[in-house]
Amino acid sequence: MNELDLDVGDDRQLHVYDTAPEAGADQLTVFWHHGTPNIGSPPAPLYPAAAELGIRFVAHDRPGYGGSTSRPGRAIGSVAADVARIADALHINRFAVLGHSGGGPHALACAALLPDRVVGAVSIAGLAPFDADGLDWFAGMTAAGEASLRAAAAGRTSKERHEAAAGEDDEMFIQADLDALRGEWGWLGSVVGPALAAGPGGLIDDDLAYVTPWGFDPAAIDAPVLLLHGRLDRIVPCAHSEWLVQRCATAALDVRADDGHLSVLAGAPAALAWLRKQ
Repeated sequence: MNELDLDVGDDRQLHVYDTAPEAGADQLTVFWHHGTPNIGSPPAPLYPAAAELGIRFVAHDRPGYGGSTSRPGRAIGSVAADVARIADALHINRFAVLGHSGGGPHALACAALLPDRVVGAVSIAGLAPFDADGLDWFAGMTAAGEASLRAAAAGRTSKERHEAAAGEDDEMFIQADLDALRGEWGWLGSVVGPALAAGPGGLIDDDLAYVTPWGFDPAAIDAPVLLLHGRLDRIVPCAHSEWLVQRCATAALDVRADDGHLSVLAGAPAALAWLRKQ
């Protein structure tokens, strides 16, 4: 893994991760978009599948996480310009995008706003826009998860106050999620801890971005899109992807009936194979 700090102007830097190209290899670059709260290190459980498929992972800490400068008030759509800068710096022209949870909307943003560069997009357990017409956005979330996002919808002060008093949400994971954490996806612990080491700033900026205008319309996406979701997800209910597949003409939906928010990642290797074909 190569890591670098990239100056993107406005006194900001992005901390970038790159599994690096193999000399002479016909690789597909996949930009990984991390969840909330995580740092951007690409998902180690997917390295074997990526190696088999000839996939290079590139990723970054979103602003406010890890080594990336905070950018209060950032919109979901702002990620596209950051990814374009990273791709330019690494001399990558065309690429695919893959996001899990809060990373899902960020992957879709790149597909919508970088149409000449993104060849395909996967959103795993990703959110729909807060203003999604006809969607009961909070329905199916745990009480604690709903309270957290309603606090964000009330503004930064409300969200900061909520995070200062928030406890654990014991209901957010189903048994299959807990089993995934006991297995290879226990890797998630290695990206959550560092994300929170400097406080909840990145998490707060993420949640505020989810409940404010995204800066793009999923309907504008021309690239192929795969939406992967667990039917039993209690953090981002499956209805979010069901709404997105109706909004985005190029999207297909794969619902895993017995999975939750984390166990659905068992379907990620197949999603990588789907991206490789695009």
